[in-house]
Parts: sequence; structure tokens; C-alpha cells
Amino acid sequence: MKPAAVQEFFRRLSAANPEPRSELEYVNPYTLLVAVVLSAQATDVGVNRATGPLFQLVTTPQQMVALGEEGLRGYIKTIGLFNTKAKNVIRLSELLIERHGGEVPRDRDALEQLPGVGRKTANVVLNVAFGEETIAVDTHIFRVGNRTGLAPGKTPDAVEAKLLKAVPKLYRRHAHHWLILHGRYVCKARKPDCPVCPVADLCAFKDKIIA
Repeated sequence: MKPAAVQEFFRRLSAANPEPRSELEYVNPYTLLVAVVLSAQATDVGVNRATGPLFQLVTTPQQMVALGEEGLRGYIKTIGLFNTKAKNVIRLSELLIERHGGEVPRDRDALEQLPGVGRKTANVVLNVAFGEETIAVDTHIFRVGNRTGLAPGKTPDAVEAKLLKAVPKLYRRHAHHWLILHGRYVCKARKPDCPVCPVADLCAFKDKIIA
């Protein structure tokens, strides 16, 4: 996709949703981090259903450690891989206390050293909690980047690198959310909703059906 088309692509997504927000519910950077870790291979709706009651009780690493792994499992047992995720959340909470005074670090390397936190999770936390211009390539962004021709790549890292290079500075902070929401609700995996797509004329998808 040429630079002028990319500019128009994001101008339209921005006009439709000027201040996009994460669909994960959270209270502070710590609860955001926990929610993102829990969201791996799970839906935001399912995570929110579990964390609603949890975050009424727990909003700090200290409170999470006090709750304990068994206690946490009781809240998140409806989420896939909940046993592993419970271990990771308790351990990352301990490490936040030990290494960072109980605060979530605004640093990619420090975040990625926490259990259950990879590059995608770190990017979400840096973007949503701290306003950094990062793009977390999940399955939706990977699909949109490749299908539209916006940022084709064979791996999430390749798509991320191309997006960071292609997205105009003006739109970089919110690009992550615009692309996720576009992939989740319009440019869907099995049947993209091309007739209602605001950027269909800019898209390189060969099989799009606009009429």
C-alpha cells in the first residue's frame, strides 16, 4: 500500500473512532498487565467476565500475592490455560514487588522478563497504560496487515516492523486499537464484511465483495 493510501486508511479509521480504547477492563497498569496475560488464547469478553469480580478485590501485586495461586484459580477457572496463567500471574506479581517496588515498569525488556509476558503483551501495556507508540500484532492485526496489503509479513514481528515504518506519526499511538477493532468487527477471519468497510477501496484483498 502506497504512503498516500496508508494516510487515508488511518484518517478514515480515526474519523470513525477518534479515541479507541482497549476492550479489556482494567483499573490501573497492574490490572491491565494481568488482564493481558490472561487474555492469551482467550476472548476479551471471557477475561472481563472473570476479572470483574477479581479486580473488585485485587488491584495491586501485594494483594494478588496475598490471594495466592489457589485463590486466583477460583476466579479465572473459566479462562483457558488457567492453571499456567495463575502461576504466571502470582510469580510476575512477586517479581514486580521484588524488582520494581510493586509498580509496572515502563520498559519493554523489564516487562518481557516477567512470566507470561512476551513482546505482544509488553506492547499492549506500553501502549494502553503509558501511551507509547507500539503495535501489538495479534491474530487480527496480522490478518489485516496481510489481507489489505498494509503491512504484509510472514511473522508477527515482520508485520509489526512494517506497520511501525508505514503508519504515519499522527496515527501511530492509536493504530494498534484501530487495527484490532477493524479485524475483530469488519475484516473478520472467515467472512470479511467488505460492504460496510470504510477502507475497502484502499484494500488489496483480491476476493473482496463490496456490492
